[in-house]
Amino acid sequence: MTSPLQKKLKISDSSVVTANRTWDGVVVYRTAAKGWSADLADAAIVRNSDEAKALLAEAVADDVGAIGPYIAPVQIGEDGKILPGNLREQIRRDGVTIDLPV
Repeated sequence: MTSPLQKKLKISDSSVVTANRTWDGVVVYRTAAKGWSADLADAAIVRNSDEAKALLAEAVADDVGAIGPYIAPVQIGEDGKILPGNLREQIRRDGVTIDLPV
């Protein structure tokens, strides 16, 4: 199920649909082949609201492989490499990447 915020979301740049895998909680991304991959490079990229809503609806309907799907921003480098589009998604994918005070 999508939240009210996700329903109002306006896509202004490249985005993906992401969730957590049901059996181990690993961050996964919706692929163009209608599956899930733990590799962000395999994610289906959407660039407008209609594409994002369609991919999200497909992901929600496929409740077997992942839970809590939502739309997340990504950045695509000049070399074509796909990276999380904000700090929240980077931490979600990679874990905390800074030294915390002891």
